[in-house]
Amino acid sequence: MRPGYTLYNYRFAPFSARSAATTATEIVHLIAGRTSALVAAIFFALVLVAQAQESVEEAALPAWSEPTLPSSEPAPSMEAAPLPSASESLPSTPAESLPSSSAPLPSSEEAFPSSTDPWSSSGGYTTAQTSVIGSPNSGAPYGGFSTKNIAVGEPSSQPRRFYYGLMFTVRGVWDDNIFLSHTNKTSDYYFALEPQLTLGFGDIQGRTRSYLRLDYMPSAILFVNHSDEDAFNQLIHLEGGYDFGRLRLSLAQDVALLQSANINSFVDTTGLWANTDASAPTRMNIFNTRLRAQYDLTGKLFLQGEFDSYTYFYPNNISDYTVSGGLYLYYSWLPKLSVGVGGTFGYNWVDDPTPNQTFEQVNLRLNYQATTKLGLYASGGVEFRQFDGDRGTYTTPVFEVGLSYYPFDGSTFTLAAGRRIYNSGFEAGQDFTNTYVVGRFQQRLFHRLYLGLAAGYENSNYFAADDNIDASRNDDYWFIEPSLDVLITRWLSAGVYYLHREDNSNVDFSSFDDNQVGVRATVRF
Repeated sequence: MRPGYTLYNYRFAPFSARSAATTATEIVHLIAGRTSALVAAIFFALVLVAQAQESVEEAALPAWSEPTLPSSEPAPSMEAAPLPSASESLPSTPAESLPSSSAPLPSSEEAFPSSTDPWSSSGGYTTAQTSVIGSPNSGAPYGGFSTKNIAVGEPSSQPRRFYYGLMFTVRGVWDDNIFLSHTNKTSDYYFALEPQLTLGFGDIQGRTRSYLRLDYMPSAILFVNHSDEDAFNQLIHLEGGYDFGRLRLSLAQDVALLQSANINSFVDTTGLWANTDASAPTRMNIFNTRLRAQYDLTGKLFLQGEFDSYTYFYPNNISDYTVSGGLYLYYSWLPKLSVGVGGTFGYNWVDDPTPNQTFEQVNLRLNYQATTKLGLYASGGVEFRQFDGDRGTYTTPVFEVGLSYYPFDGSTFTLAAGRRIYNSGFEAGQDFTNTYVVGRFQQRLFHRLYLGLAAGYENSNYFAADDNIDASRNDDYWFIEPSLDVLITRWLSAGVYYLHREDNSNVDFSSFDDNQVGVRATVRF
């Protein structure tokens, strides 16, 4: 898969009330008849919700602090205090204390499996604490390095010199199509064990001073009836930065070692984005290196240099490796508005039979913090791609947009959209443009209850990377995931979610639909 949005509404799968009712009936029947353990777990979670609510004092929690939109680059020194960078968690007002303890409850972002996404943090193109936009050249087939990963929730944590965190999530899931098959769907239960370790030194949240950070998440996927499909995945993120005054440097290395598609980001491990290019659970390894250098020329002008190196390695399929560099000039037009213009160029090595490629981009960027409740980032331009061989230059628009909105106390809405080009790992001699849009909403209810809704859509349009190639494949993928989580204690949360994802391709073999029902519990140390 690789990031989606389209201007044509008719690409969305048609909705049938009859088929939806039939699917819902089948799901209820399967859950009721074959998932007694899952039902019991849900019932137990609801009981805990009721007990937790009864133990909470009637006084409302203090209002959330208002997050601000960070600039994609720190503001010049003569302006107001520099805006925080991508993944900064801003201080929040203290939450209410448990009746039996003087220790405050953790914030909503600390309370749930979804956490701030470190994959795109060094790119600096995020809105508030939500990770909606990554570096223009740090995209990925799905998840890990994609700009589509967004998390919502209030920021927390005060700045500290040394930081450590350990979180452990357990999920129990019923999946009605574990192989993402077009026909002969196979269902099974699986358990996911997902610890996450974070170690940091220095300003790992603001990233306006020197810092070093490590995030590591292994994930074990254990199937009940198909043990041969068990998988062990690993996500690793190492990042550091140093501030010389007028010059600021940051370097990040990301590694994703994936044996299945059940995990694809720190933000959400439920598998929202499937690898539609493969249309099946697929082994792959992703390596991504990002270097950023920013130099203040004057109080309002600054330069940003970029270097990216990323690899998508598919065992026994078509792998690719890309290096790129860019230079952008930014102007702080207003205290809350900065604009930049520049270009990116790179070279793309691809396994046979797909030819190697060269590309150039011209982009205009904008970062605007309208209010403390509304922030916007946008980047748009044109890419020119050349191919070794007889294929002519391919020209297409590329863009990224990120929006964060905090309309009310306890409400968060984030939206991201983008378009870029990827090499296909499974269609010989072909690339594809991937256009996507994804949003997430979260609402806090009754002090400890959190209602969430995530939804996304992407279009993958394939084109020939060489002459004499018939590239006509077109995929429309979408998903929706409602969820309900409760903060039981300051160190324990539990929840339930439902995930529906579907790919409608003009190649029948690549089409699939998938339903998952899961329960989860997270412990923080």
